[in-house]
Amino acid sequence: MSYKKFIGTGVAVVTPFRKDDSIDFKALGDLVEYIISEGADYIIVLGTTGETPTLSKDEKEAVTSFVVEAVNKRKPLVLGVGGNNTAEIIDKLKNIEFEGIDAVLSVTPYYNKPSQKGIITHFSSIASSSPVPVIIYNVPGRTGVNVTAETTLRLAQEANSNIIGIKEASGNMGQIMNIIRNKPENFLVISGDDALALPIISAGGSGVISVVANAFPGLFSDMVRLALKDKFKEAREIHYRLIELIEYLFIEGSPSGIKAALNVLGLVQNQVRLPLIPVSRSVYNKIAELVKSLKE
Repeated sequence: MSYKKFIGTGVAVVTPFRKDDSIDFKALGDLVEYIISEGADYIIVLGTTGETPTLSKDEKEAVTSFVVEAVNKRKPLVLGVGGNNTAEIIDKLKNIEFEGIDAVLSVTPYYNKPSQKGIITHFSSIASSSPVPVIIYNVPGRTGVNVTAETTLRLAQEANSNIIGIKEASGNMGQIMNIIRNKPENFLVISGDDALALPIISAGGSGVISVVANAFPGLFSDMVRLALKDKFKEAREIHYRLIELIEYLFIEGSPSGIKAALNVLGLVQNQVRLPLIPVSRSVYNKIAELVKSLKE
């Protein structure tokens, strides 16, 4: 079944920039190769971590084509296709070349603040228009609206639904466990929060779409695989090795934090596009210290 491709660790890949704000395709290619060689399970392109709101239409198409070619079907690839205009998303889906793309990740409409009935209709419309499976992305801290457990379960249980899972970044463990307890067997509940990946898997979740795994794809994937095999003692050891770094990656916003970590590793320049700015020197120094200690 296609949904099984997305059990484990997905990496929401950053978009590297040069000092002049242009896209650094060489760094992007090197990063994709690093993520694959370290054993992550799948890759997400044009997610929030990729600074998609600051990319032009042409840049989004160029990044997508580049990553499709770089991955070359060695790992499943998920494309971020979200927004707050349902008709526009459906139009995009009709014009995307889906060769090499295995699923789409679509964020809850932001700013509009639709009702739960509106959210159901929105995602049902996207799912019926998409030639590949759809993963819902619930991140109320960014969108201003929560997809409730009841709404998620209704979308999961729709007959012949093309919706195979949800990336849950609400941080609400009660809500997440409600979904896991009542979902169909083949519906994925994916952590959208690195710090909660282990607790969510322990509750029955399917894995994670990760930010920190840009920098530590092997280590974080090992933790997830151990947890999925119920080897929680070993998984916990890795979780607690990584947890302070995870906290610092988000302390001044994402993806500024992960780009600092990747810069320490020599993989990308410490460059984000406005309105984001790089992390402060003190936070950069702490991230550098933590990254180096994890590499020892």
